[in-house]
Amino acid sequence: MNLALIHDKLFIKKFWEKKIDTQSQEAESEEERKSRSALCKLREEWVVRLENRTKHLKNFNEDYMRKSKMAKSADET
Repeated sequence: MNLALIHDKLFIKKFWEKKIDTQSQEAESEEERKSRSALCKLREEWVVRLENRTKHLKNFNEDYMRKSKMAKSADET
């Protein structure tokens, strides 16, 4: 009976060690897959595009405001 308990403990231990190893390998392969994914690169490209668009719109708005102020001052004189 004591031998059966030891056998069961070893079986359970090996079972869970295999489960942990399998899960660890799956996690590693998922991380590798994510690192090879183009999604991060696409996100970075879109951030750059949005920043450039924001800068362009800000400059456009500033130019428009400057021109409208100049037009007002020219009309007043």
